[in-house]
Amino acid sequence: MGFKEASSATIFCLLLLFCLTCRCLASELVATQAATLKVDASPQSARKIPDTLFGIFFEEINHAGAGGIWAELVSNRGFEAGGPHTPSNIDPWSIIGDDSSVFVATDRTSCFSRNIVALRMEVLCDDCPTGGVGIYNPGFWGMNIEDGKAYNLVMYVKSPETTDLTVSLTSSDGLQNMASASITVSGTSNWTKVEQQFIAKGTNRTSRLQITTSKKGVVWFDQVSLMPEDTYKGHGFRTELISMLLDLKPRFLRFPGGCFVEGDWLRNAFRWRESIGPWEERPGHFGDVWHYWTDDGLGYYEFLQLAEDLGAAPIWVFNNGVSHNDEVDTAAIAPFVKDVLDSLEFARGSADSTWGSVRAAMGHPEPFPVKYVAIGNEDCGKKFYRGNYLKFYNAIRQAYPDIQMISNCDGSSRPLDHPADLYDFHVYTDSKTLFNMKSTFDRTSRSGPKAFVSEYAVWRSDAGRGSLLASLAEAAFLTGLEKNSDIVQMASYAPLFVNNNDQTWNPDAIVFNSWQHYGTPSYWMQTLFRESSGAMIHPITISSSYSGSLAASAITWQDSENSFLRVKVINFGSDAVNLTITTSGLEASVNALGSTATVLTSGNVMDENSFSNPTKVAPVKSDLSNAAEQMQVTLAPHSFSSFDLALAQSKLVAEM
Repeated sequence: MGFKEASSATIFCLLLLFCLTCRCLASELVATQAATLKVDASPQSARKIPDTLFGIFFEEINHAGAGGIWAELVSNRGFEAGGPHTPSNIDPWSIIGDDSSVFVATDRTSCFSRNIVALRMEVLCDDCPTGGVGIYNPGFWGMNIEDGKAYNLVMYVKSPETTDLTVSLTSSDGLQNMASASITVSGTSNWTKVEQQFIAKGTNRTSRLQITTSKKGVVWFDQVSLMPEDTYKGHGFRTELISMLLDLKPRFLRFPGGCFVEGDWLRNAFRWRESIGPWEERPGHFGDVWHYWTDDGLGYYEFLQLAEDLGAAPIWVFNNGVSHNDEVDTAAIAPFVKDVLDSLEFARGSADSTWGSVRAAMGHPEPFPVKYVAIGNEDCGKKFYRGNYLKFYNAIRQAYPDIQMISNCDGSSRPLDHPADLYDFHVYTDSKTLFNMKSTFDRTSRSGPKAFVSEYAVWRSDAGRGSLLASLAEAAFLTGLEKNSDIVQMASYAPLFVNNNDQTWNPDAIVFNSWQHYGTPSYWMQTLFRESSGAMIHPITISSSYSGSLAASAITWQDSENSFLRVKVINFGSDAVNLTITTSGLEASVNALGSTATVLTSGNVMDENSFSNPTKVAPVKSDLSNAAEQMQVTLAPHSFSSFDLALAQSKLVAEM
């Protein structure tokens, strides 16, 4: 072999050695880690988690209510969204025909004193086009009309001459007609309430409601409503979205905000008394923080009803005289305090009381059990917050001693300078920071008010529209709340809902449009904590050089028939983990039959769900055949695993 050949052979061998070395290094980089998790399940070391620990927070944001869980299909049903000065904008209403055949404008002729705007339609054509001229409403980015389902129309009309109207549910271009009815309006100067039920013949996901006529003359319209017949319990909520909430088993419902409660300006803050009573009489308001109009069909009463339907404790967040840009001086706060006391009488008063009788007239003679109120939202640093807070606190404490009051000021790191039963704690941050915040409350004083983590989420760059990575960090954070549930009484993710057509805030737990919906990984993560409220929490220890990437908790809980030890483990790192779980102190034996493992993971940490693939990142449940007091399991990289060990002869019933 010559020099060239020898050199070539040497180079080849060196390259081969280099490649083999790289492969060894690469294998080391993805090497499986080892860890041990010890659970002390003895009764003497266990502690009961508050019954209220995990619930939900609903805010009117992202069209979560209007065009969301509230099933009303007509947007701007009372023509009030353009403001009280007429003529005004009537979006999203539009005309059928052209300016030479029909003219529409708002005026102040409504029969309802609290929402005085109505729509005047003048038909100009003597020989109108086939099908007539008129108006249509596309709802919230299109109405979902489904074959065979019933839809209830209510509207108020008047005309000086007898007029025949055709009301139809059609496709967005008017060519497909799913349902239609002829309605005769008697010539009179008085408003007439018209009610009509439609049974759809055909399905269209982007439908519209249209009202047409071929007769020349003038017709006024007001408060035009179209509701599906099949709302949840007949209470006006979209059934499929409520089912998503029911699956979380929420222990409380915080409502209606959030910044929605405050308003950018006080004139646009949520006002409870303007959101009760007959829906036709509610004035609605412009939510200037999230920039859209709400008719307030979803009002204070409906939120209380929703809490009851969910079996959740209502948490009423009210405005304390503070918005983002203006405040009421404490010296002038008395009317606001009186207003809140009236709201509590509406919820809790007897059917014979002034405001309780209004609730009873709306169909709920029994009081609603409001036992929690939040005095404002994120207002702690505002000039008049503390002074206003004390006025509300003292008045409510005197009138309703059992109501728990929540301060906006964070008491997790230092004592509050004012009385409170609970304090708000909000956190929106990146995934790594939230993962490391699992120990946030470890150092919090055990005396004083309890913590209410009323808003938490991973957001911005590593959250996307709801990523696996975000859900893992959030799950780790929640295990810390379980561990510290002697001082943390409640927690809720935020925001809860987003209409896909109004992505003002991302990510969210549940994404929907007019006919589809799916849960993000953060939603599915929460389903693995739904049994924690009221369960028993047990001490755990993790031993591993990889423990900085792990988070875990252990609880015992029971369903209607069986008891379980649940061990939840989050692997936030990129390596798989061979985990040994050792349990001591159980008063019952572990039964492999009935034991399960549930895993939330995916191929990429930034994977998301979508309408086309709604369960790309969702829990996968399987039998845990090797369940025992000591067992070996493997944690996938970037995963959340929940192991439910069935307990054969449980004595937990007496403990719990």
